[in-house]
Amino acid sequence: MKAILYKKSIPRFIWTRFVSRLGPGWALGPGSMVSLGDVEVPDLPGPDWVRIRPRLSGVCGSDIATIRGRSTPYFSPLISAPFVLGHEIVGTIEETGKGVEELSRGDRVVVEPALHCAVRGLDSSCNPCQGGDTGRCERTMEGEIAPGIQTGYCRSTGGGWGASLVAHRLQCHKVPEAWDDEAAVLIEPLSCALHAVATEPPAEDETALVIGCGTIGLLLIAAARTLGHRGPILASARWDHQKEWAMKLGATETVPTGLPLYEEIARRTGGRVMPTEMGPPVLTGGVGLVYDCVASGRSINQAIRLVRPGGRVVLVGMPGIPFGVDWSAIWHRELIVRGVYAYGAESIDGKRRRTFDLAFELMKERAAELAPMVTNRFPLKDYRTALRVAMTAGKSRAVKVVFTNG
Repeated sequence: MKAILYKKSIPRFIWTRFVSRLGPGWALGPGSMVSLGDVEVPDLPGPDWVRIRPRLSGVCGSDIATIRGRSTPYFSPLISAPFVLGHEIVGTIEETGKGVEELSRGDRVVVEPALHCAVRGLDSSCNPCQGGDTGRCERTMEGEIAPGIQTGYCRSTGGGWGASLVAHRLQCHKVPEAWDDEAAVLIEPLSCALHAVATEPPAEDETALVIGCGTIGLLLIAAARTLGHRGPILASARWDHQKEWAMKLGATETVPTGLPLYEEIARRTGGRVMPTEMGPPVLTGGVGLVYDCVASGRSINQAIRLVRPGGRVVLVGMPGIPFGVDWSAIWHRELIVRGVYAYGAESIDGKRRRTFDLAFELMKERAAELAPMVTNRFPLKDYRTALRVAMTAGKSRAVKVVFTNG
């Protein structure tokens, strides 16, 4: 079958990390770690598995970081290469194992990509999985499939950027007939956004700042409003179309990026911007909560300076290796910095709920509003063009880029 394959190589990683600074196209040229080619169709690992033909599969910021060599070696023991990319998936079931009763051939499903203990067929579950926190699974290197934290980073399962993949029945969620594929493919990133807000929600009337208005940042704004936050949400968006989307989905106001952002937050909170001898300025005042949906060195430096003393910073984006971060503000201002990864289960109104179930409920309310966030569709053969569009959101006005399959 045809698929976009990631081949692990330290020399290629170093080369790509270097040349990708010259422009997005350089990460896709000679020496690239990704290519379109023929790969074997993955076998069903066991009777509780199904085969799926992707209909749409999204391009995530973590995929782009991996392709551009900006990810971190931290994950190297937790994945297995070569692997087919793609973890934001809506597809059609083509084959079911003998142990699958609740799913049938022809069903349209969203894949919950976490490859946790139960999916791996382990006799016992780790402590996080026992509590429903499958995103924190500690045994992603064990079981009946190769190592991999999720579908799209495991050589045994395939991924959404191919003609076929396999998934455990516990990973499959049936899609309502009324939904377009475009709404369904957003369930996975919406779950990430919901997890961030549910894990560290804004207090009543508290001002929250969202840094970065790509797909996750925009969906986080929508999630915060749907979960009931009525206080101000400030959105720091780089591009005009992102500002438009942020306001449409519930931001109170958009604010600048770069140095003007420091000045704006100081003005709003009665603070003061003070230049340093080198690097970013120091701010007095600040907001109570910052969601950093970029997690670059620059955005982390912003986040920990723009939050008030004793405030909270939530790292929603994948940090990679954020060079140049000065952690002094965390110590001096006694900040709480929290990472949020993927999803699992959330405590909402005193009840424990699967994040994907909450995402389905939210999407039922706002499907018509959110589905147009899928702005660009490409067949697999045009993968270089698709990835360039995803890497140049300002020029292309892209929000969510997806691959089609048939």
